[in-house]
Order: sequence, then C-alpha cells, then structure tokens
Amino acid sequence: MASLFDQYEQAASLSSGYMTGKPVIPEMTTAGIINANLEDDTPMFSKKRINFSPSEYVTHMVISNNKLILGMGNKIRRIDVTQPENFDDIDLQKSTGEKARIYELFLDRLGDNLLISLIHPENNGPLENILLFRTSKKLQQCGKMKGHIISSVAWNPQNSSDNTTGFILIGTTKGLIFETELASGDDKPFFPSSIEQYFKQVFDILILYLQITSSRLFHFMGNANTGDPPVLQNVFNYYKDVPESYIELPGQLQCSKLNLFYPNNKGLPSSFAWMTEPGVMYANINYTAKTPKNLIANGQKLYPSDKGETRSPLAIVLTEFHVLVLFHDRLKVISVLNEQLVFEDIFTETYGALKGLIKDPEKGNIWAYSDMAIYRYRVYKEDRFIWEVYLDNNEYGLAKKYCKNDPVKIDKVLTKQAYNLFKEGNYEESAVIYAQTHTSFEEIALKFLEAGQEGALREFLIKKLKGLKNQDKTQITMIVMWLMEIYLNELGVLRTSDRHTSQKFMELQLEFRNLLKDPRIEKCVSNNRSAVYSLISNHGDEDNLIYFTNLMKDFERVIQYNLQHKNYRAALSVLNEHSRPELFYQFSPALMQTNPKETVDAWIAQDRKLNPVQLIPALVHYDNRTDPRQGSEAIRYLEYCVDKMGVRDQAIHNYLLTLYARLQETEKLMTYLQNQDETDVPYDQKYALRICSELPGLEKACVHIYATMGLYEEAVDLALKVDIDLAKQNADRPEDNDDLRKKLWLKLVSKHVVEKKNDIKRAMEFLQECDLIKIEDILPFFPDFVTIDHFKKYNQHIEGLKEEMEVATQSTEEIRGEIQTFRNKYSMVTSQEKCASCGYPIMGRSFYLFPCKHVFHSICMVAEVMPHLTPTKMNRVSEIQRQLAALVGQEDSASISSVSLMSAAISNKDRLNAELDDLVASECLYCGDIMIRSVDISFLNMSDYPAVLKSWE
Repeated sequence: MASLFDQYEQAASLSSGYMTGKPVIPEMTTAGIINANLEDDTPMFSKKRINFSPSEYVTHMVISNNKLILGMGNKIRRIDVTQPENFDDIDLQKSTGEKARIYELFLDRLGDNLLISLIHPENNGPLENILLFRTSKKLQQCGKMKGHIISSVAWNPQNSSDNTTGFILIGTTKGLIFETELASGDDKPFFPSSIEQYFKQVFDILILYLQITSSRLFHFMGNANTGDPPVLQNVFNYYKDVPESYIELPGQLQCSKLNLFYPNNKGLPSSFAWMTEPGVMYANINYTAKTPKNLIANGQKLYPSDKGETRSPLAIVLTEFHVLVLFHDRLKVISVLNEQLVFEDIFTETYGALKGLIKDPEKGNIWAYSDMAIYRYRVYKEDRFIWEVYLDNNEYGLAKKYCKNDPVKIDKVLTKQAYNLFKEGNYEESAVIYAQTHTSFEEIALKFLEAGQEGALREFLIKKLKGLKNQDKTQITMIVMWLMEIYLNELGVLRTSDRHTSQKFMELQLEFRNLLKDPRIEKCVSNNRSAVYSLISNHGDEDNLIYFTNLMKDFERVIQYNLQHKNYRAALSVLNEHSRPELFYQFSPALMQTNPKETVDAWIAQDRKLNPVQLIPALVHYDNRTDPRQGSEAIRYLEYCVDKMGVRDQAIHNYLLTLYARLQETEKLMTYLQNQDETDVPYDQKYALRICSELPGLEKACVHIYATMGLYEEAVDLALKVDIDLAKQNADRPEDNDDLRKKLWLKLVSKHVVEKKNDIKRAMEFLQECDLIKIEDILPFFPDFVTIDHFKKYNQHIEGLKEEMEVATQSTEEIRGEIQTFRNKYSMVTSQEKCASCGYPIMGRSFYLFPCKHVFHSICMVAEVMPHLTPTKMNRVSEIQRQLAALVGQEDSASISSVSLMSAAISNKDRLNAELDDLVASECLYCGDIMIRSVDISFLNMSDYPAVLKSWE
C-alpha cells in the first residue's frame, strides 16, 4: 500500500495530454461510420518509487542493461534490477586507504565495466581513478590516469568482452582527451601491470570530445586509424592546424549536460539534446555531412527555461519525441516537435533533494534518484499524439505514419489534406484524397458540382468505388450507375456535336470501356445488366451496347438474336468462337435441323470439351424424311465419339446402334457389332435385341446379339432361318463347352437336314464338319423306314471305324500298362538342379518333374501354362489358387481347434492340388502339345511393334 507521501506525489504529477488547445480524443468530423476505440487514457509518463531504503545518501547513480550502480558515501552498491534482492557492496576506502568522494561514475552499455573517478573530499582535487569489472569485486587502480579527474567517457560500442573495454576515449576536467584500453589485471596477482594497455593524449583543448562546456558544443569528424593504437589519433590530428567547429550558447551553467537518442539499442544516435543556461537545444545529427560544420542538421530548436525557475536544471534525458528536464523539485517533459509541456511531475522533500536523471541505454528505462529514494519512469506510447503535431504543421505523410492505422486519426488527416488541396485549386488530387475519407458522400459530390469540376467528380467516384468493400453492394451499384450516366452523357454530347471522331471522344470512350472491364464494376453491371442495357439504350449508344454485350459474355442473347433473324451461320460462329459447352447444349437442337453438317463440324472441332450424352436431345430431333442429311450427320458424330474419342457411354452406343438399324445401315451395323469386345459390350444387349427384332432385315444382327449374350441355341435357331453357314459359325462358338457344341450341331442337323430336306447325304457331310457328332448320333433323327441303301457307301467307313476302335482299345491297354509302370518309376533330382523356366535352384519350393527330365517350379509352371489355357480353365486355375491360399489359414486354426478339422482341410487341399495338376501339369511344357501349338504364335505382341521397329532404325 502506497504511503501518504507517495499518494501526494502522484496527485502532484500533472499529465494533461498535448497542450495544443485541442482535446486528446479528436472529434468525429466525418459522416461515415468508423469502428474506432476511444483513445487509450493510460498516462504517457508514470512514476513508481522503488522499494529501497539506503543506509546513506545516494550521491551518484548509473544504469545500463539493467545493471544499477549506486554511489553512497565511500561505497558502491551493484544491483541487478531483475534480481534486486542480490546486490554487492564495495568499500572504496579499502582501495584508496583514505576517505574519498565520488566525482562521477561511468558504466558501459553492457553494464560490464564501471569506471569511478574519485576526488579529495576537502579540496576537490584529483585522487584516484578506479576500474571495476562485472565479474570481479576487486577495485583496480588506473595508474596512468592519476592526477586527472574524469568528466566523460566514450565507451566502445563494438566491445563485447567482459574483461577488457576495447579502445575508449576519456575526457578530463582540464579539457584533455585521452585514448586508452583498459584490461583486467587479475591474472598477475604478485606483480600486476597497469590495467591501461596504453594511455595517450590525442587532443589538447579546453573542452571535452563530443561533449560540451558551459557555452559551447564541439563536434569532430574523421577517419579512425586501423593500425596500432591510439586508434582515434587521426581524427584529432586534423584539428591541430584547423579551427574547431562548435555551436555556442552563452551562459555560466556549471554543469552542462549532453544526451543522445539511439533509435535502436545498437547503432548510431539520430539526435541529441544539450542542456545550457539559456535552455535545452535539440537537433538531429547529419551523417551524410562532408564537413564538421554540417554535422548538426537543420531544425535546431531552443526550449527556453521556465522564467519562474530560480534554480538551474540538474539533468536531461532525450527520448524519440520528448526531452525530460529534471529540476531540484520537479520533472518536466517537453515535446521536441512543438516545444509544448506535456507532463510535469512535482516531488516533495520527503526523500531529500533530487540528484539526477538517467536512462538505461540498453533497456530504455528512465530513472531518477534523490538522497534517499529511487524512482523509475514508465514511458507508454509516447508517439500517440504525434500525428496531431504533424497535422498542424501540414506534414501529412508523417501524420499518417504516426496514426498507427487508427481509422479515426487517418480520416482526420486525409480530410484536412483534401480540404487544403481543394482550396488551392488542385481538384483532381483533392478528389483522390476525399475518396479515401468518410466525409459525407453527398457533401463532396456537391462541392465538385458547384465548382463545375465534373472531371474531378468522376475521379472522386472512381476512387470512392475502389475503396468500398464487396458487401457494400447498394453503394457500389449507385456509384457505378452514376459513373455510367456521366460517361454516356459526355459521349452523347460529343457525338451530337459531330465530334465522335475527335481525340477527346476516343480517349473518353476508351476510359469508359476500361472502367467497365474493372472486375468489381463488371460484377456489378452483370448483376444489374437489365438496368444497364436500359441505360445504354436510352442514350442510343449502339456501339457501347454491343461492346457491353460482349463484355458480359452474354452470348446467349447474341445467339438468340441471330436465330430469330435466321442468321444460323453467325450463331454457329459465336458458338465456335467462345466454346461455351452450355450454349452448344442449348442451341444445338435448333441448329441441327437447319445446318446439320456445320453443326456436327462444330461439335467435332470442340472434341472432348463437349459431353456427347448432353447432345443426344439435338440428335433425336432429326427428320430424315425432310432432310436425309440429319440422320447421316448424327451417325457421323456418333461414329467420331466411338472411334476417335473412345466414348464408352451406353447411351451413345445405344443411339448409334438405333440409328444404324432405323436408317437401314446394315453393313455398318454388322461391322459395329463385330468390332465390339464380347466380354465388355458397351451397348445394352437387351435394348439392341429389341430394336433389331422390331425392324425387318436385321436377323443377322439379332443372331450376333444372341451369341454375344451367350444364348447360342436361340442364335442357331434364328440363323437357320437366314443362312446355314451362319448357323454353323454360331454352333462352333462355345469352344469351352463340347456338350453344348454337340447339342447345337445335332439341332442344326435335325432341323435343317432331316426335318426340312430329309437329305441323308447332306447329313453325312455334316459328320466331316464337326468332330463331336457320330453317325449313331444322327440316326435317331431319321424315319424308321428310311432306305438303308443310302448308308451302303459308308459301310467301308464303318469298318474302318471298327478297326480304329480295336487299335484304340489295344492302345488303351498299353497305356494302362505304362501308367502302372510309371507309378513305380522314379527319377533322381540333385540339389543343383535348376528350374527350366526361371533358372533358379529347384530345391526350396514345390516342383513338377516330367519323364523327359524337365523340371519346373510349381509357380513357374502355372505362370507359363496359363496363357495357353481356355478362359474357363484359366478362371478355374485362379479359383483353385485362391482356395488353396485360404486353406493354409484354415490348417493353422484347425491345428489348434481339433484334429478332425485339420484332416478335413488336408483332404480338401489334396483334392484341389490334384485338380490343379490335371489342368497345368498334364504334359511337359517344352515336350508336349503346347510347344507345338506355339509355333504359329509371334515372338512379339502387336502393341510392341512400334517400339521394336523404332529401335531398329
């Protein structure tokens, strides 16, 4: 809980914002609605006293990088602000051996090196200069500096070591400047050397380097020496024979102060503040200067001290926009931009007189201290009111920069800028700026209308339109329609005055059309195209009406217009030019009836861009009686879809088949049917059969469809009515089913030869054409009293058959004997034997061994035989392999569950293996019929020919 003294001090602190005669929160001067928050009312400068009760008066204080150093009598206290409970007290008297008084403390930017200048308490004469490193509690005397009182130190900003300072500059009260480098001497405890690596005077004047006297500020510039130290000797050698550059402000202030502002923690300072008797001078540093005289940039300002003050200021601290001036009983904060007092903090004497004001150069915190207290100042958003200062000075760019994207502030800046531009007669530029504000739309428009500035008004509307959001549809529509009215009116005036060929007309026309191309405007007029068509039509501007139609890509309107005026070729031209599939689907039915060839040509030109299925409505509207070309063109397009595009859609194939059938394109129909893969027919077979059955002359097509459906008996029955050879072809089609083939051939013989012609001779000829039927199979189909003489000439043949049967019987007996012999026969297979197919060792996998000594892995044998099997057998082999794979898992589970289940699984597996052996291992792959049949098979597949031929080139 704060003490009464602290509460009194807080009440005495005055912070009423920028004293510019304006409220802190600007008034809303625009008619637009801005979603803005109220200005943050957190104080810009606030003070907090640190909970610290020193045992002695605080005489000196420095801080950098959160390392706080206090001078109290004859001791130094080091405090880490982040851990204030841990501190070191160092007694200075132990080092000097006598009482001493601190003249000044100097701490580098990293807080690592502390240089202490001590004087005699009685005569204020020089005593000692002591160096204290952060990593040590030992005070090290600077022997070469003895006899000098240090008044300023220029630390090396590039130094990062914690046991050396790098080269630095030291200024004394006598006006001398020395260059030196200080290093720790802890590593030589018995015979320590001087901690000054070197110590050399580089300039001899009555003031300090980069510091000030009571009335002058000297500034130097030059190139440093990159060789042996002293490094900065060259900088000062230049001024031995050249008058020094300085700024003089007369006064007798005993303790003048100079403070620099660094935009970043590291780098060069951008500005400085110099405390003198007349006041505080502020200026920027010009690093592009060629001579020392131009080092201080223009814009120097002098803030006179308060006339009511009787005592001089004690210290100053410079921030980016303010200078803090400390007096014996108060702190004043002054803006460096308009010299206004923005904050005043009054102190009581509860904790003694104020002694100093410092800033942590690394962390940016500001500290003040009195005899018995330490205060920390918090700077919060010190640039929050800077925009107003720049706005008062008409510096609009900087004003907008410091608005920090606050819409209220930015709007206020833009409004004033636009207003001043309008007053100066810069109407076009004013219109552009006004469009970015939220000032009343009607008010601005009226201003330009009253001033007769239609061009500026047009510019205002265009820019205003660009600033609107997409959801502001009503405002967008209103502005777009107003803009179009302005353009069309100006174009109409030029046109009626016969100036439609003038440069001004052309430029205005181009500007208007470019405006319509803008994506947002184009979207707006597209949503309101009826009103736009009406507006352009009312102005009688036919050219822009046509342009607008094309811009809107309203090709439907154009095509409809051409169709209404029977300009079919123009309609097709629009379709071809713009390639809009939906327009093809919409207008193709009408165009197919008038220009079928051109329409189909357009479809084919579009290729895959069009979906043929959606063009079927245009195809079904053909009238072959009126124009036979319509049906032919429909077939031409469908053939293109099937043959060139590879369309597999059933509707397309069904309709193509229908057109073939209805237009009596019998040859094309049969070619189409025969070219289809019977295992994957693209048309609906039942639908095709119905269509072909309803129309005369398409029996062959029906036969083919029956056969494709697997209805071979129906195919043969129908073929017998058409062509006996066609019936024979279909009777032979079920290659994998000998029983069905025999049945079909017997049906062919019974119905065609016996029932119709009763031709025994012809029936006997059929025996030569089919090896499945014998004479005894066809005898039952003849009448009981048929003349036997017709069979006499076949007696010899019958006798021959009997002899063949006897030979076959004898061969059978021999084969049985051989089989019995084979059962007891064995062959030897060595472990080095290799598979005749893959070439890998035979052992390790199941294999087949043939009497011819060829041996194959089981997997290799199946893979080699499969291509030579019929489709039915191939499917059965695949099914057996699947079942065998499933049985492996069943055996594993059966071995756990029961012995009976395992026995059943093994029995089933043996049966399947036996069946697989019969299918794939009935003969040797290299010595059996498969090798003989493969003589006619080409070494290359047809698909491989192009690649092989190319490799031979």
